[in-house]
Amino acid sequence: MASQWRMPAEWEKQESILLAWPHHKEDWPGKFEPIPWVYAEIIRHIATHQKVRLLVQNTDAQKQAQNMLSRAHTNLKYVEFFHIPTNRGWMRDTGPIFVKGTNGKETILDFKSTGWAKYPNHRLDNKVRERLNEKLKLPLVKPRHKGRHVVLEGGGIDVNGKGALLTTEEWLLSDVQVRNPGFSRDDYEEIFAKYLGIKQVIWLGNGIVGDDTRGHVDDITRFVNPNTIITMVEKNKHDPNHASLKENLRRLKGLRKFNIVEIPMPRALFFEGQRLPASYANFLITNELVLVPTFNDPNDRIALSILAELFPKREVIGIHSVDLVWGLGTIHCLSQQEPN
Repeated sequence: MASQWRMPAEWEKQESILLAWPHHKEDWPGKFEPIPWVYAEIIRHIATHQKVRLLVQNTDAQKQAQNMLSRAHTNLKYVEFFHIPTNRGWMRDTGPIFVKGTNGKETILDFKSTGWAKYPNHRLDNKVRERLNEKLKLPLVKPRHKGRHVVLEGGGIDVNGKGALLTTEEWLLSDVQVRNPGFSRDDYEEIFAKYLGIKQVIWLGNGIVGDDTRGHVDDITRFVNPNTIITMVEKNKHDPNHASLKENLRRLKGLRKFNIVEIPMPRALFFEGQRLPASYANFLITNELVLVPTFNDPNDRIALSILAELFPKREVIGIHSVDLVWGLGTIHCLSQQEPN
């Protein structure tokens, strides 16, 4: 199916990075205090080189963010504030997905948000794309299939900009947290082809333990260039992630035209008895940087070294994410890129 749009790869030239200043304390119960400082550190690095579009709840939230960002020595000239209330603010999943037409111009895809088919408080998040576009004034399309507004989250897909897309069966085809009841593998491949310009869908199996989205691919496997895929592996056979990551690796090795690079998982990370979805795959690519979550783990160094070799023209920087991952997501989950 020929598409009028193409979803650019994350490493293509970007106009901005979209973030939402943290406010929903229930996402980090009992541990919210350090979270705005982690955001400040992320924004400080990005705003050294490019624009950050930052959603805030209101004027008071903007003042708080400006104060903290200033104290962290952020280049505020590169931070643009938008007063757009959110429920949670995980922009990868509730922000817009930007695609380019055959003429090179941007369009916003306004997929429906349903709180990951788990959380009932998603009304404000579902309005983010339209509210943001009141400022950006781009063409906006609400993807539909079989007469329904399609539910889709950006963290569930990863593309190489050349027609290939990574996703998981757990996220889209399992009977838990069902996004689009009744949709089949063929339905999703038709949606990806029509709206994202995808010609090849690479279906992996399951995501990692602790991921409350149930199988988002940006915690396990990512494109790093058009022909190379990194994937997380767990060597400990007793770890519950071992079997599913091994199966994903088996599927990837069956692909002919892609180079597969393995990155070891950090050791199992727990807080208050809960296994957390700590993974180096949740990195963010910007114009000049690759920001990688780190976890005070011996494998931090290995992951950073592998990614530095894969991104020789970008600076690879670790961001301490032990506190951040208590929100069940890290750097890629909280951000969304806008192509240039």
